[in-house]
Amino acid sequence: MPRASAAVAPVKAFFRVVTSAEARQHLSAFAPKTKAETIPVVAACGRVLAKALTAPVDLPHFHRANMDGYAVRAQDTFGASPSLPAYLKLVGSVEMGKEVKRPLKKGETMRIATGGMLPPGADAMVMVEYTEEMGDGTVEIQRSVSPWENILRIGEDIKKGALIFPAGRRLRAQDLGALTGVGITNVAVYRRPVVGLISTGDEIVPPDQTPKPGQIRNVNQYSLRAMIAEAGGEPLDLGVVKDDRTAFEKAMAEALKVADVVMISGGSSVGIKDMTVDVICSFPRSEIFFHGISIAPGKPTIFAKAAGKPVMGLPGHPVSALVVFALFGAPLTRMVGGESAATAFTPSRVTRAILAQNIASAPGREDYIRVTLEDRDGRLVAQPLPGKSGAIFSLVKADGMICIPHDEEGKEAGEEVEVILF
Repeated sequence: MPRASAAVAPVKAFFRVVTSAEARQHLSAFAPKTKAETIPVVAACGRVLAKALTAPVDLPHFHRANMDGYAVRAQDTFGASPSLPAYLKLVGSVEMGKEVKRPLKKGETMRIATGGMLPPGADAMVMVEYTEEMGDGTVEIQRSVSPWENILRIGEDIKKGALIFPAGRRLRAQDLGALTGVGITNVAVYRRPVVGLISTGDEIVPPDQTPKPGQIRNVNQYSLRAMIAEAGGEPLDLGVVKDDRTAFEKAMAEALKVADVVMISGGSSVGIKDMTVDVICSFPRSEIFFHGISIAPGKPTIFAKAAGKPVMGLPGHPVSALVVFALFGAPLTRMVGGESAATAFTPSRVTRAILAQNIASAPGREDYIRVTLEDRDGRLVAQPLPGKSGAIFSLVKADGMICIPHDEEGKEAGEEVEVILF
């Protein structure tokens, strides 16, 4: 990886603190999407469409029964009731998967199963529970139906040429069925973004190693790898880098060669060994967009670019790192993977709950409070959890978190709040 020109003055580490809204704007403005690739629909669950899709055919392409019963001409049933039924001549059954060519004439009916093709001349069906075959070749109709009742008409599901999904939609399991239903077997999707993950710190040791006094097991790397995958990215684990500038630069250079986004866990504060900003700025096409977000936990967060690629520096404390990733790292990964900013920053799972106790907050910053949820007499109640940013089990025990906006001094017990679910 080429280094910055010697003529460029070194950039000193600094705090440029922004609000969470400003942070979202910076991320939205610099989240270069990956290139598109065409893959089979069967492999497209969780992928983001690179092109809008329109229906190549009507669905269904024939009038189809919605349930089991008898195909009829609606007017032949008008006035029918249990006390005054109508009687229609049974002239056969609709065979599944076959075209019905015999037209249904006045006073006639045919057996039909769910999904069967409506015979020509028929315009409705009566559910089987409102009928009875009499044994003399007739069917007793105990209820009238209106035209097209219990029928899925041609193009009623979707018409030929109609938009199925816009570009930027992340495909779900049910979406794949809709696509194959209209004959689409391959789709153009954005490539999964490769997210290079670097942990920093002399104090970090592998989880299978007993830490000495002053050392800690590697917590962030494993959780962040899973969260990257949940956000639709492909984690590239570059391991733990000691507090050595040469080693840090080497890991960054490796990440920037192959990754679409680089995440650095630790090294985002202004301690004497924290050199993240200087290392980022040693690469060409680098810029620090901000160094600090007015939130808690997670204030010492960096967003920058190096070699023209997004770089995010996450706090070292586990809770701070995982909360910041959930709020900003995951949306960044999703945007690089093709989603719009509006979709990426919208929490996928939220609920409403009653706050169990007062919560104080410092004006001028957003506070994210971990909570547990419990049902009390039919009401969902949110109980705040104590715990500092280094206490990983406070996050494990939590069901979600609530946000106290920067212009509020807290929340009161009994207030209804929105809970962002984990």
